[in-house]
Amino acid sequence: MKLPDFYQADLDAVEAALEGLLPPEDTAPASIHRAMRYSVFAGGKRIRPVLCLEAARMFADNPEGAIQVGCALEFIHTYSLIHDDLPALDNDDLRRGKPTNHKVFGEAIAILAGDALLTLAFQTLAAAPVEPQRRLKILGAIARAAGTDRGMIGGQVADIEAERKEVDGAGLEYIHRSKTAALIRASVVAGALAGGAEQPDITRLIGFGENIGWAFQVVDDLLDVEESSAALGKTAGKDQAQQKATYPALYGLDKSRAIAADLEAKALAELDMFGARAARLRQVGEFLVARRS
Repeated sequence: MKLPDFYQADLDAVEAALEGLLPPEDTAPASIHRAMRYSVFAGGKRIRPVLCLEAARMFADNPEGAIQVGCALEFIHTYSLIHDDLPALDNDDLRRGKPTNHKVFGEAIAILAGDALLTLAFQTLAAAPVEPQRRLKILGAIARAAGTDRGMIGGQVADIEAERKEVDGAGLEYIHRSKTAALIRASVVAGALAGGAEQPDITRLIGFGENIGWAFQVVDDLLDVEESSAALGKTAGKDQAQQKATYPALYGLDKSRAIAADLEAKALAELDMFGARAARLRQVGEFLVARRS
């Protein structure tokens, strides 16, 4: 499935905003800024900022501040990738088809580049032109999603601790919903808040974001088995080599595909009440499950 037609325009807007928010690479100390920019501009589909933008546009034609919120989410996502690739974690040499950050800049600068991107994310959120009470809710939603209690960091810890161990369905669900789905859910919720959504709409979109983010990670597990390193832009087969807890390892390929399809259906059902307003968000959700890289 190819990207939706509108996606390139969103992508261009995100790229321009990221360029404006990141310090130029010759800003002192230049080494850290080169490292930050290397990973941010190494490629990627910008899924989280696009979800943020399209959720905001459901409630406002020109949602002021949504682009900055989306960029902050991309900074957090990129920092997590830099750290995830480090020798102490997944020890990977390839990300988005290029050498990983620590392979280019060394481990110390890679660690600090991740730290700097996380810091820049919250600086960006604090300055976003969104009504103060909404901005506070956005900050809280994203911080929780990136944190330890059923957030990204908590999921990554559980993922590491599950290596080479038997994990049941509940444990695997916790890892995937925390490690990946939480930040995807927060992208949708933060965008809706930036666009002016009220709580009943937010509740629906939490269900969409949670399920589509969970499906996204199940598909990621499948792609690690089914696709090549060249197609993925990262080392294929790494999950099996490290004996990670994944859906194919626990359920097999066919059942894993069925689980992803069921989660996608549940996610998209949450958008039904919005009708045509959710058409673009629906298309992005469908793409996240149908993608092959």
